[in-house]
Formats: sequence, C-alpha cells, structure tokens
Amino acid sequence: MNQKLTPKQKALAINLDADIYGTFAEIGAGQETVRHFFRAGGASQTIAKAMSAYDKDFSDAIYGKEARNRYVTQNRLRKMLRYEVSLIEERLCRENNPGRKFFSYANTVTTINFDKTMKGHGWVGLRFQLDEKEDYNEIVFHVKFNENDTTLQQETLGGLGVNLIYGAFNYSDNPRRLIESLYDDISTDNVEIDMIDFSGPAFTYVDNRLMSLQLVKNGMTDAVIFNPQGNNMLPADILYKKNIFAVRGSFRPVTLVNIDMFEKGLEMFMKDSECNFDEKEVLFEITISNLRAAGDIDERDFLDRVDVLAKLGYTVIISNFSEYFRLIDYFANYTSGEIGVAMGVNNLLDVFDENYYKSLSGGILEAFGKFFRKGMTVYLYPYKDPETHELLTSTNLKVSDNLKELYKYFKLNQRIVDIKNYNPDFSEIYSREILNKIANHESGWEKQVPADVADMIKERGMFGYKEELKLKQFS
Repeated sequence: MNQKLTPKQKALAINLDADIYGTFAEIGAGQETVRHFFRAGGASQTIAKAMSAYDKDFSDAIYGKEARNRYVTQNRLRKMLRYEVSLIEERLCRENNPGRKFFSYANTVTTINFDKTMKGHGWVGLRFQLDEKEDYNEIVFHVKFNENDTTLQQETLGGLGVNLIYGAFNYSDNPRRLIESLYDDISTDNVEIDMIDFSGPAFTYVDNRLMSLQLVKNGMTDAVIFNPQGNNMLPADILYKKNIFAVRGSFRPVTLVNIDMFEKGLEMFMKDSECNFDEKEVLFEITISNLRAAGDIDERDFLDRVDVLAKLGYTVIISNFSEYFRLIDYFANYTSGEIGVAMGVNNLLDVFDENYYKSLSGGILEAFGKFFRKGMTVYLYPYKDPETHELLTSTNLKVSDNLKELYKYFKLNQRIVDIKNYNPDFSEIYSREILNKIANHESGWEKQVPADVADMIKERGMFGYKEELKLKQFS
C-alpha cells in the first residue's frame, strides 16, 4: 500500500476515474503535465481542454494584464486557475454531469536561460472539488529549478504536476502525505519548493505555517518565511534587494533580552546602512536544529513560539542553517544590500569554533568568506556570566589563540560591533531560568518577558504553564 506510483500510473488512475474532469493551462515550459495524461490513455473523460497561452498579448486577452508585466507570479497563477474553473462551470451543465468533480491545473514558469545565469522558477497550482456540491479548494506552490538543462526542468515540472493532481484527489485528508508525494519519482536535488499554500473547505483545519515547516523538515527547501498574519511568503518577494536585519534565537519564550537586542541592534543597523523602513526587512529566525533540540519536532511548541513572535508583529524565517554563514549566504542570493545580524556573545563564540566547519574544504576561512562578506555586520549584545558576573563584550571576548588575529581584523574593520545603549537591567535574564520557573509554577518570570507575551503564555498554557500557578499565587 505504501508503494509509490510512477507518473504514468498516477495519470492513468486519474483518467480512469470518470468523476474527475478539468482543464490544463500551462505557460512557459510546454504542456509537460498534460502530456502525461494524454500518453497514459483514457484521457478523453478527464481532459476538458489543454492550452498554452505563450504570447503575452493573447494571454492578457484571456486572463487580463499584470502589474509591471510580470507573468511568473502567484497572482497570475490564481487568475488562471479561477478563470478556467469559471469556464467549466459556465459551459457545462451540472445536471448533465452528475457526480463530476471539476478541476483546473495551471502553471506559469520560466526555465533556465540560454546563458545559464538564471536557473528558472515558477508557480504551480490546482483548483479542485472533492465533491460536486462543495466549494473549490486550492493548492499553490512556488518552485525553483536546480537542473542545468531546459528539457530536464520541463520533465521535472511535468512530474510535479501529475503528483499534485493525484495527491489532491487522494491525500487531501493528509496534507503532510500530500506534500511528501510531490517528490514521488523526483529528487529534492532537482527542484526546490520554497512556498506552499492550502485553502478551501478541505483544508479549513490546515495551518499553512506547519505546512511550511514540512518543506524544511523534509529537505524540500532550506528556508521558509511567514508574516505576522501567519501567511506563507515567497522569500524572493520579501528579501529581493532589501537591507536585511536578522535575529536568531530559540524564542522559548521571547524575553526582554531578545527585544532589547533586536531594538538596539536595529537602531544601529538603520543608521549604519543609511536605509529607510521601506528598504529593510527584519526577520526573527528559528533553525530546525533548534526545534529538534529536545528530539522530534514538537509542532505545538513550534506554533507557540511563532504565535508569540507574530503577536509582537515580527516576520519569522524557519531555516535549515545550523551555521550562521549559510544564513548569510542565503540572504546574499536575494540582495546585494546591507546585512546585519544581532547575536549574543555565546553565539559569536560558536561562529569562531573551528569544529563547525570540518565538512568545508576551506574550513573556517571558507565559512568566514561567506559570513563576513562585504556589507555584513555582527551587532553583538553583551553577556553577563551567571557565575562570575563578568560582563563579556567584543573587547574582552576570548577566542582560540590561532584565531585571535583574525578576530582582531573583523573587529578593527567594524565587522563586529558592540550594541550600545543596551539595558543593563536585562543582563541577568536567562530564558532557561524563565522556562524552569514556568514549569515549576514559580512567579516572577512575568517581569522578564514582554507583557503581551506573559498574557499569551497564561491564556494559552504555553511552555508548560498550568492554571494551578494562578491558584498558587492567590492562595
């Protein structure tokens, strides 16, 4: 039962289901998906229409014009899906087609260019019914091609389309399985899915942030981003040509130290980069390794952390970047602007730990070449040792003897700067102690986190908070 079907077998299974009927509209890479259905046999009772409106003027006449003449966009894809479904509803009488579940599959993509300087990307989606009397559902995702040949990218796109259509009609009750099935007979090395969105009556219970998490967890992409409203965002739309300021942490929970580090660091970054608010993007990053720190990923814990950050109005990035240099390298794929990272002393010590870079042929020097790239600055938040009470900054931070001169170089060239005007009252706030107090039903932790965060933890019972804590306080 767990055996994976080939694209031909999946297409045939759809073709043999007399109740599934719809259209294919593919722009930019040929009719690669519908080709599978034609070749599988029995397509006449599945395919109402297949088209490729390549010419922009002709495409505009069908779907309308796009802002700034951008055709490989999510907006274009959704227009295509909804227009094609409306045609089916308009031209086919329901009374003459009892039991039929209509669908519209569409993609708008650009494959690798002749000079191979642009790998290609696109949008793929399906609008479909699971019952003739129900409203339509939509699954939309964005792909980035990794293959260096147009034909290979076209074949990959065709396989993705078949997997999407088959998965939608067979795994809608299990969206995690549906996401995994998108890569049936396709290697994750060939194509990346970096954004996915489920909507409609079949997915009313689906949290798209958890679906984003599946993409990173399954190795389908290295990072996903969602805004404070919980909407999945395309990284390119968020990061393109922006000045980026990032804060990495466990945020379990968000403390006054996190907020102070962010606010004071951002203030310095804005001044140093000489950018306005429209030219910058602020991200709070959580790594998969952090989510797995206690074993398997606890999805409730994940949502708790994200909900807290969303409550504070922050955009969240979930990444597979254990090492900081990979995060900076990722940002550099989208922007040549300034990049700032706020971190504590302990995190900077990890950056200067050579053990993290044994897998790199160039070792720590290769990592530093990507991390301390032009326009990247570390904003260092001081740390007070809980045992010695010594305040550690970039001035008295001790790195390995063989890296001292390298450290001095980055410090003297203002690639590592201390965060100024930090609040010394927060220097002895430690997230682990806060978590222990919450778990042990102790009071006092509320003063070490933002007020909104404390209220949210109590209202929703986050991080082990129990109602009996309230009873204990009033007894």
